[in-house]
This record gives sequence, C-alpha cells and structure tokens, in this order.
Amino acid sequence: MTEVAHVATEGGADEPFTVPITVRGYETDTQGHLNQSVYLQYAEHARWSVLQAGGIPQTTLLARGIGPVTLETTIRYLRELRAGDEVAVSCRFVWGERKTFVIEQTVRKADGTVAAEITATCGILDLTERRLLKDPRAALRELATDPGVLGLG
Repeated sequence: MTEVAHVATEGGADEPFTVPITVRGYETDTQGHLNQSVYLQYAEHARWSVLQAGGIPQTTLLARGIGPVTLETTIRYLRELRAGDEVAVSCRFVWGERKTFVIEQTVRKADGTVAAEITATCGILDLTERRLLKDPRAALRELATDPGVLGLG
C-alpha cells in the first residue's frame, strides 16, 4: 500500500489522509490477534503522519512551544487483525469552535473491511503555560504548509 493524502474540507474530509501499515508478528497477542494497545500506536502514527504531511513536523511544534494532546480515546473493535495483514489507518479532523477537536480514524483491511474505528478528542497544549490553546485550528493553520490535509482548507 502507498500513502495517500486526500484534500480535506473545513468540516472534515470525505476521503481522509491515510497511512499504510503491515501488522507485524510481534504486535500480536497469544490468540494471534493484533494486541489492543497497538491500535493506539497505529492511530498515533497516523496522527503524526498527517501533521507531517500538512507541513507541521514535531520540531516545528516544539520550536513554537506547543504540542498536540489526546484527552480521550474510544476504540471500537470490529474485525480481528493478524500478522501480515495490510491495513490503512485514516485521519479526519472534525473542527469545532472550542479548545478541543475530534480526530476520527478508521483501520481498514486491504479488502475494505473495517477492523476498528478510533475517535480521539484532542487539543493543542501550550507547553509553557500547560493549558490548551483557545483556538487550536488557528494555531495549526498558521503553521501548516498544506492546511487542507488537516481539514483547514
């Protein structure tokens, strides 16, 4: 699978940014299923990848004194994944008018089957003040070279 980034719209993308991942054997549990904690790692990898694709590497965030934080995550497991399975992990930003925003993610098998749905409530933290920014959308839009990938078109 190859990485595909689709243009997002202000309210969220119809075709979200997607990162390909191959399930590795050491990520599975004793039943041969992808370990539940690894879904969180896949989701986090996709979130950092979409920021990078939008032109916001971690170094830029740190230089600006801000960083993304996850406040709540919900995972809905729908189908098992096994070693060798090819999956695509998507990211779609859903922006509101407050300090937080939602990232909707889907882990989809190569045949199109949805293996998991992940929803994360996130914010952008001022690393000095240790408080969420009042307008995370404006902060990311200012830093992004491709804001459309982040649903900030």
